[in-house]
Amino acid sequence: MKIVKSRGVLLTGLVGCLVLSAFSDGATIKDVVVRQRWPWSRLVDINYVLTCDPLAKVDVALTVKNGTEPLALPLESLSGDNLCGISQGAHHVVWDPVKAGYTNAVFTQFNVELTPVPTPLYMIVDLTLALNDPGQITYVYEHDLTNGLWGAWVRDPITNAGSVIKSVIWTGVTTNDIYKTDKLVLRRVPAGVSAGISVAKDMYVGVFEVTQGQWSNVMGSAVSAYFTNAIDRALRPMENAKYTEMRGAPPTYDWPATGSAVDSNSFMGKMRSQTAFDGFDLPTYDQWTYACQAGTTTVFNDGNASANTSGINGSGTNAWLHVLGRYRFNGGFLEDGVTEPDSNVTSDHGTAVVGSYRPNAWGLYDMHGNVFEFCLEWHKVNKDRKKRSGNWDSIPSNCRSLSYSAESPGSRVRRNGFRLFCVLP
Repeated sequence: MKIVKSRGVLLTGLVGCLVLSAFSDGATIKDVVVRQRWPWSRLVDINYVLTCDPLAKVDVALTVKNGTEPLALPLESLSGDNLCGISQGAHHVVWDPVKAGYTNAVFTQFNVELTPVPTPLYMIVDLTLALNDPGQITYVYEHDLTNGLWGAWVRDPITNAGSVIKSVIWTGVTTNDIYKTDKLVLRRVPAGVSAGISVAKDMYVGVFEVTQGQWSNVMGSAVSAYFTNAIDRALRPMENAKYTEMRGAPPTYDWPATGSAVDSNSFMGKMRSQTAFDGFDLPTYDQWTYACQAGTTTVFNDGNASANTSGINGSGTNAWLHVLGRYRFNGGFLEDGVTEPDSNVTSDHGTAVVGSYRPNAWGLYDMHGNVFEFCLEWHKVNKDRKKRSGNWDSIPSNCRSLSYSAESPGSRVRRNGFRLFCVLP
């Protein structure tokens, strides 16, 4: 590999080049230095300085090429500082070519492009379109939302024990069924610390549990759900699916032992190949909790300090939970509260149409009840995976923000579902 200079910095074997770019907020990138640690290591250090509004956070789009050939940037190949939701100042990113699949490759014309871009509030994936089709991925920005371009929205809907949680959420997403079937909407959730739980990276979180309609669009086959009334099945959560169908079967696909790897024929595998977002997966236990609570510290994610699951409030009708999600005593069971509904029942009983209840401060619906949502973690290794949220036949105490249960990854259970998470670089 030859020794070249880029912007006055001596580099070993790599040419660092920069696309200086700015958007309406005036963000720019400068002082880019790219250096490979060769010959003792193939790791590539990328240093740069972001200039923007001191109160703003932006994303940085990173592209690496060998000449004109784009190189892969899987999430696990990047470390160091985040590329999404970052503030002004100096930043350092490390790219590992080995983890990107280039074990023995030598790049003689390596170059880097760094471009600051505004941070979206929502991402919409059209599940009927293929990778790179026009309109497959659409971003919703806060400015456009609050100017009425996407329908109804609300600002700061949740107060936690007297303190307002600052947020803007898109409530109009519930009024168009296409966002529950042919399209999938995810809300940008910022990294941070909430109620003692730390999340290191920004992530997109599905505003709804994955529905039967969305499952069918992604998997290209009939679903195996339990609640199959033709009137509204497509709008109800995909339940009865196995954890192994969501991401793959052990031992080949066995988080955390095998990392983020998923079966290409699983739901996650198909979502990744269809969108080129390799961050799509189930959440960790902490990621789910962080997203559910959305800055609250209360029993449920409505911020109401009076809410409780004591006595009858934990085992019978709970007035606070009644408006937040489907559980046994607000339609999960039949009116007597003891009879389970059959498979052909409409969404008046059993699972509810997603988005039927109040969202949390980040615009996420049905985080309490409706269906259990699988997480990545083992509860008992090689036996059960953790699941969260409670479900349509749960009592209120099992629908709390911090409540959890577990299930065998190979079980098909009509109380189990999931929600998509996508961790960002």
